[in-house]
Amino acid sequence: QVQLVESGGGLVQAGGSLRLSCAASRTIFSINVMGWYRQAPGKQRELVATITSGGNTNYADSVKGRFSISRDGAKMVYLQMSSLKPEDTAVYYCNAQYIGENYWGQGTQVTVSS
Repeated sequence: QVQLVESGGGLVQAGGSLRLSCAASRTIFSINVMGWYRQAPGKQRELVATITSGGNTNYADSVKGRFSISRDGAKMVYLQMSSLKPEDTAVYYCNAQYIGENYWGQGTQVTVSS
């Protein structure tokens, strides 16, 4: 099993930056894929970015060039968000795909004001 705890959300003006953090309960190098997803009010949850155990990254077209996913040490994954737009407003969730199971954090709210 994997427990995930997100932090770093908040209110920011358009054009600003935020960094989200995700702390995993087990070493992430044993986790196939870790990622960030988001869900805006009235919308389905969508992929933002993923990083594999081998370090390969993938981004949604809407965030390419503005967001960056990375990992630091054995248990931390980050999402650096820059040039934020009001449409980036959502609850952001950390995700881990481990031994065929999906694990989710509790989510952290990001609100971008215009």
